[in-house]
Amino acid sequence: MDTPATLRDLLAREGCLALPGVYDGISARVADSLGFDALYMTGYGAVASALGVADAGTATFTEMLDRVRCIAGAVRVPFIADGDTGYGGLLNVDRTVRGYAAAGASGIQIEDQEFPKKCGHTEHRRVIPVNDAVQKVRVAVDARPSRDFLVVARTDARYAEGLDAALRRAERFLEAGADILFVESPESPEELRRIAETFRGAALLANMVEGGRTPYLSAAELGGMGFKVALYPGTGFLAAARALQLAYGHLRTTGTGAGSPAPLLPFAEMNELMGFPAVHAFEAHYGLPQGRAAG
Repeated sequence: MDTPATLRDLLAREGCLALPGVYDGISARVADSLGFDALYMTGYGAVASALGVADAGTATFTEMLDRVRCIAGAVRVPFIADGDTGYGGLLNVDRTVRGYAAAGASGIQIEDQEFPKKCGHTEHRRVIPVNDAVQKVRVAVDARPSRDFLVVARTDARYAEGLDAALRRAERFLEAGADILFVESPESPEELRRIAETFRGAALLANMVEGGRTPYLSAAELGGMGFKVALYPGTGFLAAARALQLAYGHLRTTGTGAGSPAPLLPFAEMNELMGFPAVHAFEAHYGLPQGRAAG
């Protein structure tokens, strides 16, 4: 089986990468099985899935690290993982980067919001002083195990201080060694184009959230502007939440899952997706009675 390309290799290719947001083992396996070159561990989705709460700075480093390990164990392709603000000061950023890399991520996103941070397409976000933000990026770059582990530097200054301030921060992040620049939540196509023109030649990321603050564009459209990465972090968990509403609502109303308005994956296909054939092969290899693996 071929070794997947690294994130750095993927960025060197023509066009714009479309990365789906994954947040648990099932979403990660589904995305990996569909042939994406790389994935994105969404903080919003991971917090919602693991804790059932809003992405508002309540998740801890260890809770998010568990999700990184889960996703790394479920996929073969590289993925960028949301590292929020690094979960504290500069020592925390160092620990977070090292921990994410050891757990199997191929890159980390670090942002410049004040703690507690919030989802980048919601209200009431504030950013830390620019020099402090630059130091976080420098620490993240120094802490990574190799150049193949990419640092995504995100600024939320567009919302808090305006686009000019966000562009100045992104320039400082690039000088500090960031591999990918992420100016969060520009609010018009003109702002997206200005970001792309300002940093032409750099690896730029755009965040496409259904119903968010930024115009919703395809990876091809963003690539035409000059972006190299298009995140679609919410597509999976928004689809899953709606499907669960429909399926559970039907069960609550009718007393059966049969005839659900949300399509159900056949049980046999779910078993295939989750790796039961490998379990059966393991049992056969070690002469175990089928269905009775060692505990």
